[in-house]
Amino acid sequence: MSAPTEYPTLTLQGRMYVVVPADDFAAMTGDAAWVPAGDSAPWSVVKRHLDEDVSMARAWREHLGLTQQEVAKRLGITQGGLSQIEKQRRPRKATVEKLAVALGVSVEQLRS
Repeated sequence: MSAPTEYPTLTLQGRMYVVVPADDFAAMTGDAAWVPAGDSAPWSVVKRHLDEDVSMARAWREHLGLTQQEVAKRLGITQGGLSQIEKQRRPRKATVEKLAVALGVSVEQLRS
């Protein structure tokens, strides 16, 4: 039997958080891509968007490990159609809403 792992904690605005090493977090979550609740986004998504001028739609899709073909199928459009959406600076509101559902994220998480 192994000894329990002790993780450091921190308190911010009255809430306690546990700091978990990334490898441990990946093991706990089964290496699934992390999607935070609400309107926040993982640093990897934000970094791709800001540093590489990649759309939030593309950054999220890649973070989730999905191909354009897979997401296009969920949307009922062609892969080329999704490619065009990912290149747009400001897609239509209805498009963003459909894309959010297809990716399993909130509309706010797709806004830059």
